[in-house]
Amino acid sequence: MRAISAADAVSFAIQRTKEFLFRPFSWGTYLKLGLVAIITEGLGSNFNSSSHHGTPSGNLPPLSSPFNIAPVWIAAIAAAVLLLIVVSVFIFYLVTRLRFAYFHCLIHNTKEIRPGWEIYRAQAMRFFWLNLVVAFCFLLVVALLAIPFFAGFMRLYQETQQGNPLNIGLLLSLVLPLIPIVLLLMLAAVLADIVLRDCMLPHIALDDATAGEAWNQAWAHINAERKQFFVYALLRVALPIMAVVGLFMVLLIPGLMVAGSVAAIEFGIHSTFANATGASALVGVLLQGFFGLLAFGFLLLAGICLGGPVSTGIREYALIFYGGRYRELGDILYPPPPAATNGPLEIA
Repeated sequence: MRAISAADAVSFAIQRTKEFLFRPFSWGTYLKLGLVAIITEGLGSNFNSSSHHGTPSGNLPPLSSPFNIAPVWIAAIAAAVLLLIVVSVFIFYLVTRLRFAYFHCLIHNTKEIRPGWEIYRAQAMRFFWLNLVVAFCFLLVVALLAIPFFAGFMRLYQETQQGNPLNIGLLLSLVLPLIPIVLLLMLAAVLADIVLRDCMLPHIALDDATAGEAWNQAWAHINAERKQFFVYALLRVALPIMAVVGLFMVLLIPGLMVAGSVAAIEFGIHSTFANATGASALVGVLLQGFFGLLAFGFLLLAGICLGGPVSTGIREYALIFYGGRYRELGDILYPPPPAATNGPLEIA
């Protein structure tokens, strides 16, 4: 497979996505693959931000302290966070296994999940631990960067514990310098995710490479074509955003119509059974629950039908671009034609 530029790989990814999901087409298979694609690609993740407008002034009314938390609640929150971490790690392991299974599906153009789930068990475990190590190092960097701000937040905490109003000026002096640091950390996390999933995972899966071997091979490819990988990284981040924005604009009016219809039905049922008692009230609750579940099911179905192709296309794009640099992967995606054999010439 020849090396394809980051821009040209987009059309190849679209073509392979069409062939994989729609040729031949089966609703059950399409929904299964779409759900797996959304889970493994993590298309639903968003970066949410909020801003507060206003100018700090001594005449501002005192704000209630967000730090006044009883010790028993602190212990409960710590236990809940610990449990959440354990559950999240287990779910991440399952997603990692599923990610390798879908990788197998895409490169071999097969729609069976189980073979890849079993074939890459050891490689998925290795990649899982690699991701945990990278995440731990990332958290360590975050902790080191947070040390200079720790004293200021402790002072803010102590002041509010003493019953003083929240010091807005001190809070802003701590939060504003954190904004560029957070943006840089987000950029580093995105780049690390691209290197791990798009460049190192194929080597771990196909070559059974260790983390160090996968990194050396991936870095050699990146270092050889820095400009192309830079363009690829930009498109790799921009394409999903553009796809989501495009889907949002296309589906905005139909979505509002469906949401308005469901809201009207729910309001009508609620108004009809507002003063009902006994069995009639139970019927009203059941009807509202039924239409609520129906709306949720429709939303889930729409998300899989629309998000599945986008998520699959993103992964196909990564495979095609890197497959042009990694021969073993490229030969699986686009098998080379069999070599012509020249037999002896027969003379009549």
